[in-house]
Order: sequence, then C-alpha cells, then structure tokens
Amino acid sequence: MKPTESELEILQVLWANGPSTVRQVNEQLSQAKEVGYTTTLKLMQIMHEKGLLSRTEEGRYHIYQALIGEAETQQHLLDRFVDTAFRGSAMKLVMQALGNSKATPQELAALQRLIDNLNPENN
Repeated sequence: MKPTESELEILQVLWANGPSTVRQVNEQLSQAKEVGYTTTLKLMQIMHEKGLLSRTEEGRYHIYQALIGEAETQQHLLDRFVDTAFRGSAMKLVMQALGNSKATPQELAALQRLIDNLNPENN
C-alpha cells in the first residue's frame, strides 16, 4: 500500500519515536509546519482503518504504532518512483542523482563497494 505524503510524514514520526499518541505525533509534525491536532487525529484514524497503524487504549489515551516497516515502505516507494520517473532504470536514477550533486570521495567509495558487491564476477 502506498501511503500519501501526509501519511508518510506520520509514519516517519512513528518509525523514529515508536508507539505514540496523536498529541505526540502532532507535536513532532508541528515543528516543521503548522498542522492542526484534529487534522493529525483524522489522518491517523484513517491510517488505522487502512491497516497502516495499530491502535491500543492505555487509560484515556490511544497509542498508535506503525504496522508497515520503514525499509519495506521505502523499497516500495523507490520501486514505484524508478518505474514511473525513470522507466524502470535504476541506472538512470543513479546517473541523474550523481549528475545533480557533488558526491564526496567517501560517498563515491561507498558506491564503488556497493558496485563491487553487486558484480557477480566478484562473488
């Protein structure tokens, strides 16, 4: 399931902080932009209905937790992005990214290690 941009922001808070109340999530979101509590509450209720979040009661509070993992969500979003924006070519994505920014020697070395590990001749 592909979360919306607003849902992804909520998921990122939950992935970073673990199970949280709506108020805790809203406070985190409000640090970057103005977000109303009721907007966050409604989004999290919808996400619960969609199966993106679990909700448990602790006293008078509802505690929400992400039901989808960060890595699997990132992989799914990346796969869709590569398919739609780069016609399925990861190479075009990497070339575009490297062409638009100056990679540090450390980043280039890490990329080289990744390439070496992916190369079947090295395995």
